[in-house]
Amino acid sequence: MTPKQRFITALERGIPDRLPVTTHHIMPYFLKEYMGGIDNDTFFERMGMDPIHWLVPMRPNTARGERFGEGASAGFIISDDFEIRADPLPDPNRRGVRYTVHTPKGDLTAVVETNDQTSWQLEHPIKEKRDIDLLGEFFTAPLCDVDAVRAEAESYGERGLVRGHIPGFEFFGQPGTWQDAACMVGVQRLIMETFEDPEWVHELLKILQRRKLAFVESLEGAPYDLLELGGGDASSTVISPAILEEFVLPYDGPIIEAAQARGQRIVYHTCGGMMPFLERIASMHPNAMETFTPRGMGGDVDLAEAKRRIGDQVCMIGGFNQGRFFWDCTPEETRAEVRRCFEAAGHGGGFILCPSDHFFDADPELVAAFADEGRKCVYETGNAA
Repeated sequence: MTPKQRFITALERGIPDRLPVTTHHIMPYFLKEYMGGIDNDTFFERMGMDPIHWLVPMRPNTARGERFGEGASAGFIISDDFEIRADPLPDPNRRGVRYTVHTPKGDLTAVVETNDQTSWQLEHPIKEKRDIDLLGEFFTAPLCDVDAVRAEAESYGERGLVRGHIPGFEFFGQPGTWQDAACMVGVQRLIMETFEDPEWVHELLKILQRRKLAFVESLEGAPYDLLELGGGDASSTVISPAILEEFVLPYDGPIIEAAQARGQRIVYHTCGGMMPFLERIASMHPNAMETFTPRGMGGDVDLAEAKRRIGDQVCMIGGFNQGRFFWDCTPEETRAEVRRCFEAAGHGGGFILCPSDHFFDADPELVAAFADEGRKCVYETGNAA
């Protein structure tokens, strides 16, 4: 099989020629510090993994008077009533940006800082409750640039999986509706508001869902292999089953349905605890679920138990403990962990071996052992070898 065929077979819960073995986003820090600054494609080729090509080309809705900004607004979709600008913080010792969302009825501001590994928020844009009115009345909504996706997919061919995500809110958003709201408000405050002012939370979620659905409804004909939804703030290590039922599933479920109606596959991403939520997430009928983070990485997943409970409903992606087996261990230990994952979740197909989300520091020798052992995991009469 080609890598693309191998991925697609697994995503459709079939049995490929061997176990697909890949990784999530390859962090630029890792490539720079440990791989000599090579690019993603070279990494996949050198390691012998099944490649993933990420892209989310977007276009403005010109029918609504939306356009790409220039200068400090470059990269953002703006309109006459909704402008976003990015200005570096004046402190030369801080790698940060202040974002300003300007509307006719008021402004929103946020601050994001960055180091060599990642970025984080110092200031959330929603401070007063009625700030969400500015979003509801004036926000711009990106659409999918289908022609750009088609051109990239044709160029990439059978080399691997073409993957994207449902856009989050501009400068620091994430794919899932609840997760996006957490980025806008802060997850602790958002959780408290589900008790103190649930109608306000629903109002915010509806605004963000409307923006995401505009993108999803523009996906017709985009040859993605997989699109990501969800986020770690919807994991069982952050929220309760009751919050999931009332504030997550009713908003992300319709997005999944709308995307699938336009020929798209959806993976629901939950980096954190999953075990109490497995059947609930599967009830939204995503094509796949990830990341199946084990206990040693801050999750709670028993991979074999997860396979037993939902393996006949979704493709499972992830499960590998990169914190323990990509650093300070022997290649033999890494290989044994690959085999453990395959034996736990590989039987019957529908499993893609992948680290449970990002990694920054890793021993390239162990990453290579992970990939090599994954390629050796083949199927015999529908079961793990």
